[in-house]
Amino acid sequence: MVFMIFQCRQGVAMTALQKLLDQIDYECVQGTLDREVSDIIYDSRKVIPECMFICIPGVVADGHEFAADAVKAGAGVLVVEREVEVPEDAGITVIRVRDARYAMAFISAAYFDHPAKEMKIIGVTGTKGKTTTTYLMKSILEHAGRKTGLIGTIEIVIGDTHIHADHTTPESYLIQKYFRQMADAGCDTVVMEVSSQGLMLHRTQGFTFDFGIFTNLEPDHIGKGEHKDFDDYLHCKGLLFKQCRIGIVNHDDAHWEAVVQGHTCELETYGIDTEADMRACDISFIREAGKLGMRFDVRGLMNFSVQIATPGKFSVYNALTAIAVCRHFGVREEDIREALLAAKVKGRIEPVSVSDDFTLMIDYAHNAMALKSLLSTLREYEPHRLVCLFGCGGNRARSRRYEMGEVSGRMADLTIITSDNPRTEKPQDIIDDIKTGISKTDGKYVEICDRKEAIAYAISHAEPGDIIVLAGKGHEDYQEINGVKYPMDERVLIQEILEGR
Repeated sequence: MVFMIFQCRQGVAMTALQKLLDQIDYECVQGTLDREVSDIIYDSRKVIPECMFICIPGVVADGHEFAADAVKAGAGVLVVEREVEVPEDAGITVIRVRDARYAMAFISAAYFDHPAKEMKIIGVTGTKGKTTTTYLMKSILEHAGRKTGLIGTIEIVIGDTHIHADHTTPESYLIQKYFRQMADAGCDTVVMEVSSQGLMLHRTQGFTFDFGIFTNLEPDHIGKGEHKDFDDYLHCKGLLFKQCRIGIVNHDDAHWEAVVQGHTCELETYGIDTEADMRACDISFIREAGKLGMRFDVRGLMNFSVQIATPGKFSVYNALTAIAVCRHFGVREEDIREALLAAKVKGRIEPVSVSDDFTLMIDYAHNAMALKSLLSTLREYEPHRLVCLFGCGGNRARSRRYEMGEVSGRMADLTIITSDNPRTEKPQDIIDDIKTGISKTDGKYVEICDRKEAIAYAISHAEPGDIIVLAGKGHEDYQEINGVKYPMDERVLIQEILEGR
């Protein structure tokens, strides 16, 4: 069957309805299938004439409640899970499906003419390491001459265009829209972070990943509006390996076999000093001229030595993951070496060059678990002092402040307590809560509410051999105060401080 794309008078591309429904099970309960659709909409506030409005049941609102509003605004087609009241003489087509989110993924893929088929798609899931790993892969692949798009926690990257990301894994419609823009821009590869929420909500349906990657699994995202328990979290992560052709998983993670249970893909493993297909061996720590890094040998499916410019064992895992994927693209060992050494991920143990006498880094660690992991890693480099500067976000669980205060008090030689995103809370109230946590330890601290002044203090009081980490803000380039986001990038602050000296 051949479907046509029409052009309406207003210049909006019109797509045959039957083309959009071609890959889903549905029932037409009202109206005709012989019509065209101007766009796919799932927010009733954005309805345009002759669009398809998909009624998505959400945690906060149910799209079925806005079906009548969508019809009044000009929607021509409704996709529903249950009955909605629509006058029979309204000229509306009503399509009923079992799962609206699932259907939307396939409808969106068809609307954008299946762009994933034009590129190689790499999906990365796991509790930690997704962001760094995707950037490392992008760095290696582009170094080898492939044009690579990226979808992730920080941003969407399409050539020279950078789009702020609201979710780690966007809604299926947006994924397909970005895929189409990437394909049209000449991208031949896409790397994307795949969250458990994205998998649970079918955002990544409608196409098949060429590669699915599993980094690690720890209890996270469990609670109201997320996953009911750890088993549900694990199950959702595992869905990726029923949606990809080749799965590449961390053999060292205790949950890897459970995650890939029931997989439909080919499997490869990676790990450190294990029986994995790709292994990192003879690992050593590098510290020179204010810089931290790692060196290791790759063994198994590839055999060569690698040096990376980021610290810690988890950095080795991230690099090894990227190597395991890029092997399938025929990337030369020399290209991998050069790309890994040059790669830097914004806000993820990101080194900032200030002095050869001490090390300064920026990291996104904004909870106790992440901060503990970060400080443990930096402690392995035996610094003269480990200095931790951080604050906590307002309008979030107060327990996070106590916990982070206690972690820093126990693990850092000096804590500099400052402001993060106070939102609608008073910064001093947040600082006082952090101090409550530190008071359970013998840790030394100073409090400087203004973040720029706090960073200036850290730099001006640095001693030879110190490692200083600015935690919490990471890639963020703003500070949110009373509902307003003010520009604030720690890299800019550091530059201003150095110029002021």
